[in-house]
Amino acid sequence: MIVNSSNIRQLGDRLQGQLFQPEAEGYDDARKVFNAMIDRRPALIVRCADVTDVIAAVHFARETELPIAVRGGGHSVVGSAVCDEGLVIDLSGMKDVSVDPDKRTARAEGGTTWGDFDRATQRYGLATTGGIVPSTGIGGLTLGGGIGRLNRKYGLACDNLLSADVVTADGTLVTASADENEDLFWGLRGGGGNFGIVTSFEYQLHPVGPVLGGEIIFPLDQARTALRFYRDWSTDAPDELRADATLASTPDGPGLAIEVCYCGAIDAGEKVLLPLRKLGSPMLDTIDCVPYETVQNLLTDIFPPGMHHYWKSSFVREFSDDAIDTIVDFFTAAVPPPLAVITFEHLGGVIGRIGEQDTAFSHRQAQHSLLVLRTWQDPEKSEANIAWGRQCYGIAEPFLESGVYVNYLGDEGEARVRAAYGANYERLVALKNKYDPANVFRFHQNIKPA
Repeated sequence: MIVNSSNIRQLGDRLQGQLFQPEAEGYDDARKVFNAMIDRRPALIVRCADVTDVIAAVHFARETELPIAVRGGGHSVVGSAVCDEGLVIDLSGMKDVSVDPDKRTARAEGGTTWGDFDRATQRYGLATTGGIVPSTGIGGLTLGGGIGRLNRKYGLACDNLLSADVVTADGTLVTASADENEDLFWGLRGGGGNFGIVTSFEYQLHPVGPVLGGEIIFPLDQARTALRFYRDWSTDAPDELRADATLASTPDGPGLAIEVCYCGAIDAGEKVLLPLRKLGSPMLDTIDCVPYETVQNLLTDIFPPGMHHYWKSSFVREFSDDAIDTIVDFFTAAVPPPLAVITFEHLGGVIGRIGEQDTAFSHRQAQHSLLVLRTWQDPEKSEANIAWGRQCYGIAEPFLESGVYVNYLGDEGEARVRAAYGANYERLVALKNKYDPANVFRFHQNIKPA
């Protein structure tokens, strides 16, 4: 079927939400995503108001043979939320969050961000593991596994998923849970957006009141000592603690920041954090008893919209003295301009007590993940920034696993996609064959049907 003005008009008449075409007012804003390096021009953008809009958009795309991209928060660094010459199904208008404080559950629509979600659940002193940048969408993060500040105590975001409403490739609305379409429910928890469009997520919530949160920043000449301490201290830490260590070049200068969130009893947390707070001669210590939302907003100013991003990541295999020295030597030899980041993210705890085949997310035994991140504003500096990121990752690579957190994966080839899905890849292919044999949903880190 040829896409013409008549059938586009018919689609518009069926929608409760908005339809954007090229050159129309609002189109350029609607196609922007988190990573300013992504500059794609879809044929149409449907900003859905409800699930019936999602279903109508899927049917239209199938009838007209338009490729489909799905946008939740638009935070995927590879830009999977938007495509050239296709149809973007934009869920950003669907943000309703309903909380049941008695059952400690919440249901949120597919366009909800973690900032939206935390505001709704924290009214009741509840939360679940979610993204550490509030503008991140709940959808992409959960479907890829879902690392967050509560992950050691309460598991990944996908571990807290109770059910999901999904529009499949043929435009059918189904529910996936432990009791219904169990195979699909398994695949949604770590298999990315390969199996359908999730229009609502139901999560298990947990009591999360004030936390001990903030950061300690050490001068660069103390980075080796601080990282050695961090490695041992974080590996032996109680589940209530998540602590990330970051070598960073910022407008205020370079240093090593250790960012913490302790979600247990405050007096117990103070004892856990005391050795860190007595370490070395930090330039800054902001750790305090604060609302959970305050910790969730620590990175808001660091990651504003409209910046260019390059990320490369893997799970840490060998967190040795040699690894620390190699990475610190590279960073300090020629400190790059802001913003350059090498982050060790804190995993383990409850994550590792769930079987690698219990959900599609299989990287359960990793204690840390390493993320190399470059952010810049001037597009003419893209080549130099990307080159630094690749060189930095190459220096660290001998100490890393082949596996990678799928939500951090860039455009890195099929072998890396397979490594991202790990031991469960073949089972995910079988699921793709069942739910999307024509590969309609292919702009995420794609699991190709057989």
